[in-house]
Amino acid sequence: MITSYQGLTQGDWLWKQTPQPFGVWKNIQLLKNAPNPDFLVMYQYDFWVAPPKRSWQKILGQSRSQEASCKQLTTADLKGVPKDRAIYLQREPPLEEIVHKNTANYEAAKAYCGYISGPDDFAPTPDYMPAIWYLNNSFRELTEMSVPEKINRCSWITSGINRTANHRKRLAFLEQIQQVGLEVDLYGRNLPQTAQTMGELDNKWFGMAPYYYNLSIENYADNDWYVSEKLWDSLLSWCLPIYYGGPAADRLLPPGSFLRLPSLDEKGVAYIREVTATPDAWYAAKEAIAEARQIILHKLNLLNWLSEFAEKAEG
Repeated sequence: MITSYQGLTQGDWLWKQTPQPFGVWKNIQLLKNAPNPDFLVMYQYDFWVAPPKRSWQKILGQSRSQEASCKQLTTADLKGVPKDRAIYLQREPPLEEIVHKNTANYEAAKAYCGYISGPDDFAPTPDYMPAIWYLNNSFRELTEMSVPEKINRCSWITSGINRTANHRKRLAFLEQIQQVGLEVDLYGRNLPQTAQTMGELDNKWFGMAPYYYNLSIENYADNDWYVSEKLWDSLLSWCLPIYYGGPAADRLLPPGSFLRLPSLDEKGVAYIREVTATPDAWYAAKEAIAEARQIILHKLNLLNWLSEFAEKAEG
């Protein structure tokens, strides 16, 4: 596996997503630094490189996308894996501000990878993102656990990122929720100073498992492909997600396993207030949540996706 995510250097990447030691799932083992791998996963690898803005560009706010270059990889970078066994998986949504970057990544990947996919219509192979999650619990624990005790109404784990219009829309909704005094416990990093927050979390489980409901609000909701860990984390924590996102989730998960937040405005605030007033909706959805959890763990799991890919490649 190679990726451009900063800080993702650990050898045990996603080992928590399998019941077996050392990243083993059925017929595969996922390693960061395998010496002679049979397959290569390029997970959100950024070929697109933007040069630093010149001072006059900063002043005028001009785009630097036209001057961007693409990284060139060597056989050593690719660990000697042939093109038909190299997989490129784009993870970032096609936000207006980064569509040019995503497109450049797809084009560059064609020189190295036989399979190229991402959660948007202009990807060589449009498809849902295989599931990864950000809970630190072990796979076996998530699979075998009973329902954790639910003691609070609703939580929201988010960040203060504001670099795109969609991020700013989400932050405006956060401000609206807090202004009207909605009973939603907020966790996250780099949140606005005015936000009433419970602080950051090392394990998202602690900000979800004790709650009946969880706000799961995507950065992007405008195509048929994009759905992220926001939904997986919530369901694996036995929450009933109040979800704002595109229609992909409807095709991947059983009916009734999450609720649809209608909008990020007054109507959405009223919906959250009504639903979270009692735990009734959570109890009604309990069986659907249990079914959704098993689908995420055993079917949508990225390790399972890679295992099935390897099986097909081996014929």
